[in-house]
Amino acid sequence: MDTLESLRRKIEGANDLKSVVRTMKAMAASNIGQYEMAVSSLNDYYRTIELGIIAYFRHEKIDTLSEKKDSIKEDEKQICAIVFGSDQGLVGQFNDSLAEFVVHSFNDLPGKKEIWAVGERVQLLFSDMGHNTTKLFRVPNSVHAITSLVQQILIKGEESYELDNRKEVYVFHNRSKTKTGYEPVCMRLLPLDEKWRHSLTELNWPSRKIPEIIGGIKPTLMVLIHAYLFTSLFKACAESLASENESRFAAMQRAEKTIDELMDDLNRMFHSLRQNSIDEELFDVESGFEALKEDELNQIVKNNLFSQKEKEVCN
Repeated sequence: MDTLESLRRKIEGANDLKSVVRTMKAMAASNIGQYEMAVSSLNDYYRTIELGIIAYFRHEKIDTLSEKKDSIKEDEKQICAIVFGSDQGLVGQFNDSLAEFVVHSFNDLPGKKEIWAVGERVQLLFSDMGHNTTKLFRVPNSVHAITSLVQQILIKGEESYELDNRKEVYVFHNRSKTKTGYEPVCMRLLPLDEKWRHSLTELNWPSRKIPEIIGGIKPTLMVLIHAYLFTSLFKACAESLASENESRFAAMQRAEKTIDELMDDLNRMFHSLRQNSIDEELFDVESGFEALKEDELNQIVKNNLFSQKEKEVCN
């Protein structure tokens, strides 16, 4: 049974835990802001790159940058998934829902498959599901650190693509919804084939003026393609980090609510037990007082009797 001292220790522990939760909640809120700002700032740049590529495709009859794969059998395809998860916990279903989405999407894709995981937590989930990851990258802890991660992925990707240009690369990550929450999404990154070119040319040009192409076509296009790949991965990582911190913020809100409810229960138990203790002390005091009064009364009666006997003897 809990005592006043044990309840006091529990209340102090709950207060300390609440302080930690509030700190993590504040940090998550701050991180959400910086990553969402990065995504918002990147959208215009990303759109500009796409328009630049569209302008070159419309101005010149340029072949796509990947060889035709009509002769490749479905079971000979190489599928690579780059999955942006988290290194840290306390993120709710952030990694679980993403891993399930990746595995479900894999079932619809023919060919041999491999997974590049960004984040130890999501890698462990894939291992539990029976899917081994071939490469593991650490999750960046700031907007500036995303650049280094994307460069690592691009270098590994170029090495892997040179060995086998039949490979298809998909990017999986969580993206914030319009109102609240997040959802897992998939983007086809490679190959840059006719399907990719067609998806770009379907975008509307923002003005009536026809773009003018200046300079070497092929070198400039290659720079735009590299910028397109870099920005696609950077944007996916920033959206994933924003969603991760949004999930952590929601988890800390739930934890804070649970701690508040626990503290209410502990305080109620503490005050109830303390009141019972006070009541017992008052009862003891009252009982002692009653016993004392009874003793005094008995003593008075004895004294009176003794006095009466003395008077009788004297008479």
